[in-house]
Amino acid sequence: MDTGVGTGIPALSGRVKAVGDAGEDCVGHGSFAAGLIAAAPADGVGVAGLAPRALILAVRGTDTRGGTTPGTLAVGIRTAADQGADVIYVGRAMATGKDELSAAVEHAARRDALVVAPVVPDALPKDSKTGEPVERAPWYWPASADGVLSVGDYGPGGKRPEQAPPTTGADLTAPGDAVVSVGPSGSGHYYGFGSSLAAAHVADAAALVRARHPKLTADETARLLTVGSYPDDPPRLDPYAALTTVLTDGRGAAPRQAAAQLPEKAPNGPRHRALAIVGAGGGLVLLVAGAAVVIPRGRARGWRAPR
Repeated sequence: MDTGVGTGIPALSGRVKAVGDAGEDCVGHGSFAAGLIAAAPADGVGVAGLAPRALILAVRGTDTRGGTTPGTLAVGIRTAADQGADVIYVGRAMATGKDELSAAVEHAARRDALVVAPVVPDALPKDSKTGEPVERAPWYWPASADGVLSVGDYGPGGKRPEQAPPTTGADLTAPGDAVVSVGPSGSGHYYGFGSSLAAAHVADAAALVRARHPKLTADETARLLTVGSYPDDPPRLDPYAALTTVLTDGRGAAPRQAAAQLPEKAPNGPRHRALAIVGAGGGLVLLVAGAAVVIPRGRARGWRAPR
């Protein structure tokens, strides 16, 4: 659920189903995210997503210029869940909309759909008078809702851009700076950055896990992604470990962040992590905004974007 996904992208040929007018993408963000998740090598396209056989369900979550509201996102999450999405990728972080977005996430959880979202916006909005970035909100939605896997970003060498919003409270981190993907048409290659792109990494890893282990529940899949991550603070996504880790208990719920890592004032109620996923071989990935494609094997190894 994002700005749409171009149905004529060679790297996604035959694997995009659009709801309404979501097959057109004038902004390019949704197409970029889809490429990070599911692009497959094609003529003139060197980008490949982690789940290159995944099916993409494109749901428009913005207007034609990329603007959105909590209500629009909530409707999109519900639509994706009702249409059978196994992983619902939300690439937006809203400072408002707690009630309606939390209710939409609960709706998705009842249908065993994993919601993945960035813990903060890619960039903080600027004050209309001073031109300076506004102060970071203590919580963003839907990432802070019960049942959402929240994702932060990092760049080459493990560092983040100096102006990037703090990612306090993320369940996982993944590459989100200097990443490369496709545009809304043709075989062009584009660069992007932000937590929304890191969230795309987690969404495609979730797609692979559910495809490899189709009997796992959403909760169990989420737990595999977290317990199989590289130990850091917060932990870093390791899709290879997630595919091979064996759960040793029956809980299945993803671990919660330590209270000390979260803002002092938390939302009402505990933050239980219950999520669902997409099948890389036949599931549906819902786009809600984001993009990225290089996965690390650990801090010591590092990573670099493709040339």
